[in-house]
Amino acid sequence: MTTAQIDIFQTLADPSRREMLHLLSKESLTINALAQNFEMSRPAVSKHVKILQQAGFITIRDIGRERYCLLSQDGFTRLQEWISYFDKFWSNKLKKLETVLNNKANA
Repeated sequence: MTTAQIDIFQTLADPSRREMLHLLSKESLTINALAQNFEMSRPAVSKHVKILQQAGFITIRDIGRERYCLLSQDGFTRLQEWISYFDKFWSNKLKKLETVLNNKANA
């Protein structure tokens, strides 16, 4: 079953979700353990976790009775692809500017 992906920038716009990703970069955590790091209700944390999962930044793994959150590369790959597009765009613009400036200097 494929879940619908949501906008990666909308996902990352929330500081709590960015902090959750930061915490999960250090270790996988249960949803309860993740919730202990925030001054919000457990259902609010679960809602943020669901958004992160739908955007492809995390996966949920059921181990026994616990649900563990783990970072997933999918969301980060989509983010990197978007950034790479503009890296190339600006690199091309700067190369063209360099060519123009070199032509003016040599004229």
